[in-house]
Amino acid sequence: MSHTPLRERAVQIDGMRLLKTIGELAEFGADSQGGVSREAFTPADDAAREYLSRRAREAGLHPRVDQAGNLIVRIGPEPDGRPQLMIGSHLDSVTNGGRLDGAYGVVAALETLTVFAESGVDSRFEPVMVAFTNEEGSLFPQPFWGSMAIAGTLADPELAIDRAGESIREPLARAGGDLDTIDEAAWAPGSIAAYLELHIEQGPVLERRGFPIGVVDAIVGRTIFEITVSGRRNHAGTTPMPDRQDALVASSRLVLAVEEVSKQRKLCSVSTVGLLDVEAGLTNVVPGRCHLSVEIRDTRTEALQKAEQAIVDAVAAIGEETGTSVEVEVTMRSQPVHADPWLKAAIAETADRMELPHMTLSSGAGHDAQIIGGVAPMGMIFVPSEHGISHAPEEHTDDVYLVAGADVLAATAANL
Repeated sequence: MSHTPLRERAVQIDGMRLLKTIGELAEFGADSQGGVSREAFTPADDAAREYLSRRAREAGLHPRVDQAGNLIVRIGPEPDGRPQLMIGSHLDSVTNGGRLDGAYGVVAALETLTVFAESGVDSRFEPVMVAFTNEEGSLFPQPFWGSMAIAGTLADPELAIDRAGESIREPLARAGGDLDTIDEAAWAPGSIAAYLELHIEQGPVLERRGFPIGVVDAIVGRTIFEITVSGRRNHAGTTPMPDRQDALVASSRLVLAVEEVSKQRKLCSVSTVGLLDVEAGLTNVVPGRCHLSVEIRDTRTEALQKAEQAIVDAVAAIGEETGTSVEVEVTMRSQPVHADPWLKAAIAETADRMELPHMTLSSGAGHDAQIIGGVAPMGMIFVPSEHGISHAPEEHTDDVYLVAGADVLAATAANL
């Protein structure tokens, strides 16, 4: 098969249109703290989905919402028989997050399809944009809902409830989905020829190293533990120190043990206690019960296994030493996913020909790419995050990098 050189057939996105769309999308869920609160299956999320659908129709594209609430956009009204190149990211945000996480990749994917349609790009793949729903799991704590539905790996969707105990059924229907037929959202095995995702790095590496483009080689695996420490609730003034079974003291030691797993012992990349809930939570009461949420991350499966065992061992030792009862439940394990060598090379070659310096790095955050990467070749492109800040109102990337990243995405897609 002969290939036309990139510089002869390169596509270029409309930078001003890209930035305008990013700014307008950020208005859906804009909050009083200067961030974006667009949790999946909320009115703000519904409005953002409708806004993108309208923009797609205005560009002559064909949007639809699948049974899982994902927004899918094609150049033609139906699949045209070519292998499908999926391009996208997620539409939802965390509470009081930034305007770029997920949204940037969605807008860049829409812009890619738009310039393909405008330029008449002829490819052996059919480009398809997907704006995945509920990647974050902020309201309904089942992250990667949309990408898992497409991959056919969504477990027990009928059990999905929000943090107030309400079912996802009605919010999903309002978004255009259908819980009863959600299995139909799964794409047939082999129908996705490749998946590309553009995203802000959400970390400091690219900025510190001075690179505008990152080529992702792997996405970390992740293990989440829920730990409950049960001691003895008692009076803080009358209970002698030797007689205490203080659940918070034991939990504090656990927090330090979790940190030590990565910081001192180097068993995994990062280890975090993100939640510590204390009962009774009163000044004059020795805490009788605590709940901790713990996670570890690494790009190596064996590292995750060693770190998990280290935490289990620490739990047993601290429980015995403090006279408390400690229960551990592993609630999620996701395996590391490595980018496809062919896609990594295609991204790097595109950046080289566009004279954009790039470096290879791993993603410490989870992405829809790791879910789709389980059923199809996956590649990711990063652009720098200012000061490495994300999931916060201060999340920011310079416009020049946003446009450069979208150009690399479109040109890579055109040249696969």
